[in-house]
Amino acid sequence: MGIRNLRPVTPSTRFYSVSSFDEITKKKAEKSLLTPRKGSGGRNNTGRITSRHRGGGHKRRYRVIDFKRDRHDIECKVIAIEYDPNRSCRIALVQYVDGQKRYILAPDGVKVGSKLVAGMNVDPDVGNAMPLRNVPVGTFVHNVEMRPGKGGQVGRSAGNSLQLMAKEGEYATLKLPSGEVRKFRQDCFATVGVVGNTDHENLSLGKAGRSRWLGIRPQTRGMAMNPVDHPMGGGEGRSKSGGGWQHPVSPWGLYAKGQKTRRRRLQSSQYIVKRKK
Repeated sequence: MGIRNLRPVTPSTRFYSVSSFDEITKKKAEKSLLTPRKGSGGRNNTGRITSRHRGGGHKRRYRVIDFKRDRHDIECKVIAIEYDPNRSCRIALVQYVDGQKRYILAPDGVKVGSKLVAGMNVDPDVGNAMPLRNVPVGTFVHNVEMRPGKGGQVGRSAGNSLQLMAKEGEYATLKLPSGEVRKFRQDCFATVGVVGNTDHENLSLGKAGRSRWLGIRPQTRGMAMNPVDHPMGGGEGRSKSGGGWQHPVSPWGLYAKGQKTRRRRLQSSQYIVKRKK
């Protein structure tokens, strides 16, 4: 898991860096675990753009990941570490003793030949999945469920992990990568360890075209627009006026930096012990 910096033979390769892919052991994906993936271009079910600056990008096929780890007390063996174009971390192809194959998120330190198991009473080794009530306090976990049986939703991207801080009653307290401290039910499953490919955050795209490969389209600054198109547009030259200086806003007038946008939903907020800074 290293980073390879390209020689600056062109302006675009001067800041260009790619993963070394040292840990990848298999190039072609498992056919039985592939499904088609259609891009949305940022549009919702009515065809309207609800997420701007998305579209294009390289064609991908989705790898079906086992976020639930619901085959309990059956040992599986890691037979390959693969690249997944749909996420920042690597995925591990595991095979159970009965021959069934599944993809899981590859934890840091798991290699080909590693033996993993999920269940109620398993050892807290890296890659093993178990309920939070059986995880020792202080352990780093990932792929944590928010509701028992739903499948892991938190701590799934490269280098991420949550630390188990305490257990009390029916709830366990975990510290998220954002700094937020939150309560989870102790029946929720989690996988021990840190998600692999920890060097992902140090990659530099290096050129605009590489963003387009990822399906990210260009953004135009609001200050570069006309007043009819954006509240921050207009003015002779670079102007921070517009009826008196104003804080940065979105095209629809909502504050773009610093204003809290989280909905005050009791179901979610009641589990937050300490908000992220």
